Amino acid sequence: MALNKPIASWKGRRVWVVGASSGIGAAFARALIVRGARVALSARNAQALAEIAAIGSSEQTLLLPLDVTRPAEIAAAFERINSTWSGLDLAVLLAGSHQPVRAWELDAAQARALVETNLIGVLNASAALAPAFCRSAHGAIAIVSSVAGYGGLPNSLVYGATKAALINFAETLYIDLAPRGIGIYLVNPGFVRTTLTDKNEFRMPALISAEQAAEEMIKGFEHGKFEIHFPKRFTFWLKLLRLLPYRIYFPLIHKFTGL
Repeated sequence: MALNKPIASWKGRRVWVVGASSGIGAAFARALIVRGARVALSARNAQALAEIAAIGSSEQTLLLPLDVTRPAEIAAAFERINSTWSGLDLAVLLAGSHQPVRAWELDAAQARALVETNLIGVLNASAALAPAFCRSAHGAIAIVSSVAGYGGLPNSLVYGATKAALINFAETLYIDLAPRGIGIYLVNPGFVRTTLTDKNEFRMPALISAEQAAEEMIKGFEHGKFEIHFPKRFTFWLKLLRLLPYRIYFPLIHKFTGL
């Protein structure tokens, strides 16, 4: 059963991709532009955004460079979208960072920076979007988390914690906003080849490309899913692992990761 309204066509749909300069965000933005959507592109790297926008027309794309840790920049970008397109259909919040960390390497300043980008950035954007969508009784928010949020994993000491928080946040957003007609999506990718996952020094099972991830996201939106997770040959196993008691879960994680 679809928990959100299925998206039948992307042509003319107004989509804001926050975190569009690289990785999954860039691939997703390109795929939407090709499908005829109007795409607002946000990230800190303005040059990278301009290169993505070049595949579409000037009427089809908006360049809105910003830092998600700065609420005023998010509010200004959202205001420009509304003034240019008279509204927004879907905001996809992908901005994030990753730094492999083991417990004996934990640094408070680095941890705080990761939390600011991965978690606070999403809260900043959602605080601008949710009240406005409720007032107009229209719109949808997609939060890109990770399967690293399902349970504790080596090298994900801070990253995984931010993603677990995003999963909980998206679930609660759905409880609050779905009855008001606002779409809420939770995207949990497995391992996707990006500059961030290139930092990992272990074998990444079921590794897929950013372009494959973008197609999985689009398919999930089109089917109206709440949680869009992929690749399922990997994510289903992680979901199953999380149901096990800790006395089994912890040894299996060590065995599977070799860490």
